Amino acid sequence: MNRLLAFLIVGLPLAAFAADANPDASFFKRAAEGGIFEVDAGNLAQQKSTNQQVKDFGAMMVKDHSAANQKLQSIAASKSITLPTSASVGQMATKGKLDVLSGDTFDKSYIKSQLKAHQQTIALFKKEIASGQDTDAKAFATDTLPTLRAHLKAIKAIAAANGVT
Repeated sequence: MNRLLAFLIVGLPLAAFAADANPDASFFKRAAEGGIFEVDAGNLAQQKSTNQQVKDFGAMMVKDHSAANQKLQSIAASKSITLPTSASVGQMATKGKLDVLSGDTFDKSYIKSQLKAHQQTIALFKKEIASGQDTDAKAFATDTLPTLRAHLKAIKAIAAANGVT
């Protein structure tokens, strides 16, 4: 009886942990946070920017990252993985900074944040493709990477056109 009680005390939390212990859980979490940030920041760019290129880029972020977020959510749900419902603390801080800016200062800060975010996201997705263990996560990363690269190329062109380094 004591052994059964000891097993229940020790074993049940471990069993619960194992159910959520996907080898690529970090990728799922970071990809979800990044996607949420891109949609939030894209909405902000559409509302606050004075630059049509930035507004259009923001609209593309909302469209493309909303679609990717839905695909990721579907994959995670099929594996009983719970995704975050908000961006990371650092991403929320970036959005908070963007919230208080306006005009050209907003545009330049948004462009810089998008350059950084897409470089980091591409690195995350390339790492998943190279060393991930979950075949569905790797397939998602492989399918999404060309879009992320197109976003980086687009924001680099916007940065160049607006004197942002």
